[in-house]
Amino acid sequence: MIQASQPSLFTPFTLRGLTLSNRIVVAPMSQFSAVDGCMTDWHLMHLGHMAISGAGLVMTEAVYPEAVGRNGPGCVGLYSDACEASLTRVLEFCRENSPASFGIQLGHAGRKASILPPWQDRAPIPPEEGGWETVAPSSISMGSPYPPPRALSVEDLLCLRDRFVEATRRAARIGYDLLEIHAAHGYLFHQFLSPLSNHRDDDYGGSSVNRRRFLLEVFAAMRDVWPGDRPMGVRLSTVDWAEGGLEIDDTVEVVRDLKDRGCDFIVTSSGGLVVDKPIPVAPGYQVPFAETIRRETDIPTVAVGMITEASQAEAIVTEERADLVALARGMLYEPRWAWHAAHELGAANISYPSQYNPARSEGRAAYTGNWTPKDLNTDRAWGGGRVDIPSKSSR
Repeated sequence: MIQASQPSLFTPFTLRGLTLSNRIVVAPMSQFSAVDGCMTDWHLMHLGHMAISGAGLVMTEAVYPEAVGRNGPGCVGLYSDACEASLTRVLEFCRENSPASFGIQLGHAGRKASILPPWQDRAPIPPEEGGWETVAPSSISMGSPYPPPRALSVEDLLCLRDRFVEATRRAARIGYDLLEIHAAHGYLFHQFLSPLSNHRDDDYGGSSVNRRRFLLEVFAAMRDVWPGDRPMGVRLSTVDWAEGGLEIDDTVEVVRDLKDRGCDFIVTSSGGLVVDKPIPVAPGYQVPFAETIRRETDIPTVAVGMITEASQAEAIVTEERADLVALARGMLYEPRWAWHAAHELGAANISYPSQYNPARSEGRAAYTGNWTPKDLNTDRAWGGGRVDIPSKSSR
């Protein structure tokens, strides 16, 4: 158990040469708002907003090393100088206004590429409307209405590895603090790992050792060019929730091999490969996967999925079920989630922009008490000192 005067959720955590100020992570969230792979003003606003959330780590959405690897035409790439410049602009803006650490997620959609955004039902884009050929370990469709992908050749895999390496170099040059490979949710690396989508009969298919070969080779090549003092990890779907698919024991073996190659953390998600398979979603339903991976491999884990309450997140960290907790929808719904969690748990070290000092817990109490409009123009409103508000019983 963690013993600290601060709530566990608000204690620092170190990964390699990076120390995060707390255990809260803003998870990657695709915005489908890029233009030609480049981040736009929307990303400036979205990530800038998340940068002042109080979270210790803010992740980009999934970023792709080649245009045809994108989930859709509105997804972000890192395959050109223009893409690199757009990500640099957003990161520099965030750093100017936030003490948080910032990470990038790199991935490839594989057979999940060339689809419309969620608000258009994720339908496949036909070629006559700008869609492109998708690729995968094997020519196995996700199911109707998605077309079968082209099976990647060994030469294709070598080319993809090199594109991931080049994107990694770009990410390092931009200045991200941390890198995460997206190998979950039915994306390309997950497609290789799962026997449900990988029917190859060469060195990259068949046995579990062969099915994880592509991920391990790409990870090692990326780790070689990613700065040695910066952490690098992987997001995995730990189980497929489908008969004949990945089970937690399979994932434990994958993680052991990743750790041997310099992996610093694992984000433990699940599912996403079989589109019509129901998943038993409930609060904290994926936390047991984080706990198992952490226990069996002694690697730091990030818990994700239906973590919504401060007390819930605090218990996950205090009980050492995971080292970090990541929120996505919860942060969209309440971008000041970390502030409220700090207030609820009694943390004293949450980061606030000076401009938002009136919203601190004492400021909120004061504003709902006896403050008058002229008080808002004084130093008391802008952090000029703690204001002691009398309790209702003493008024």
